[in-house]
Amino acid sequence: MDLINIRKILVTVEEARHEGGPPPAKPLLRGGVCCVMANPYAGHYVQDILPMMEALKPVGLEMTRRLLAGMGVAPSEIQAYGKGAIVGEDGELEHGALWHVPGGYAMREILGDAKAIVPSCKKVASLGASIDVPIHHINAAYVRSHFSGMTLNVPDAPRRGEIVFCLAMTTGERIHARVAGLRQEEIKGDDGQR
Repeated sequence: MDLINIRKILVTVEEARHEGGPPPAKPLLRGGVCCVMANPYAGHYVQDILPMMEALKPVGLEMTRRLLAGMGVAPSEIQAYGKGAIVGEDGELEHGALWHVPGGYAMREILGDAKAIVPSCKKVASLGASIDVPIHHINAAYVRSHFSGMTLNVPDAPRRGEIVFCLAMTTGERIHARVAGLRQEEIKGDDGQR
């Protein structure tokens, strides 16, 4: 059984120049990448699904590289990240959980050993569904200025027997972030939380 059968990859990049107030010194870039592939476990229960987690590792690395290229930035410019998965109707939520290691560790590796856990969302949904990928700082999960999300979707996916795996990254905090809390310059970086 082929565990990896990719139908398409979609990269989305947005450049935010202001949010109604003064423009930031540099526009905020937010990017997402979605990979649509066949779900080899769709339609029937399989006890051992871990082989696909291992098979997805190169996919996570490729998606991370494509997203950075699409955003036109170096890994050192990324400040926040997140991941998600949309499982087609013939799959189960646990199939989306296969993305935790390949998606998260790929970004952490390529971004230079980022410390914070990669926030995640997964769901089972039908064709054209969107997912709100949670985003937070790459080195300290408690940095409020970087709490965000990015809505991603592929209009013709997931089909019933597919999964859409997603990654999202940003180059900075929310424009006009001003709700106090731990600031980026205060990060200790010991535990990935503060």
